[in-house]
Amino acid sequence: MGSPPERPTGNAVIRAQAGPSEIVITTTERLAGAIHSVTWNGKEFIDSFDHGRQLQSAANFDCAERFFPEVFNPTEAGSNVDGAGKTSSSRLLRLDVDGPELRTTTQMAFWLAPGGNSGGHPAKNDRILSDHLVSKRVRLGHGGNPHVIEYEVTFVIPEGERHNYAQFEAVTGYMPPEFSRFLKYDEPTQTLRPLDDGPGEQASPVVITTPSGSHAMGVYSPEPSPGYGRFRFEAEKVNKWNCVFRVRDPKGVKPGAYRYRTFVVVGTLEDVRTSLGSLRQDFQKP
Repeated sequence: MGSPPERPTGNAVIRAQAGPSEIVITTTERLAGAIHSVTWNGKEFIDSFDHGRQLQSAANFDCAERFFPEVFNPTEAGSNVDGAGKTSSSRLLRLDVDGPELRTTTQMAFWLAPGGNSGGHPAKNDRILSDHLVSKRVRLGHGGNPHVIEYEVTFVIPEGERHNYAQFEAVTGYMPPEFSRFLKYDEPTQTLRPLDDGPGEQASPVVITTPSGSHAMGVYSPEPSPGYGRFRFEAEKVNKWNCVFRVRDPKGVKPGAYRYRTFVVVGTLEDVRTSLGSLRQDFQKP
């Protein structure tokens, strides 16, 4: 009998030149292969503190009852109980690096441990490791633009669960507090306009930038009906953006794969603005 296949390590790096600097993306074993770091031109874009503040994916479900966030919340990087520790309750199943491209598959942990609660609402999961899978394909560069990161995510809902509502956070980024200006990309005018702190969500892509505009990150999806959210967490000293999709079916959300294509943009504020415009043109329906 052959030996069982080794579990992949979660430690990986992809890098590619983008203007004056490389974009460097790092994953770690601590986060079950979720993205711990994105750096460009001397600055870190991700505030990777616990097992929630990464560049990562998650899902929320209603268990066919009234929906409350986080009470049935498979999360790529791990569980709330993992804290700032060195291990993850999520299980990395596959990790491949091919030049500027990273591919992973992770069996996600629930954000809350059994018996935990969020906002006074008890967890609906009875174990820490879910049967939900998330796979991502992350590639530096798109269509000749080195500032664009292709970020394709596939969630797999297992058989045997009943949900009428699914909320897929295809990708979210938690950023250090110096990324303090919230903007939205106005597609008709191809300009960036101020956004308040929220929390809030709208149909226009979100950008978070340093005050000077020297470093910024934005997100875009060509999929139907994305919701772009933004959040400022004053006490935690972290700011967040996300790209969310929702599926509702009173007869039950079907098990199986749900795939979402998104693009994360990194560079100066002007790099991000022009890149969002290029992406919009690439995918604009005739």
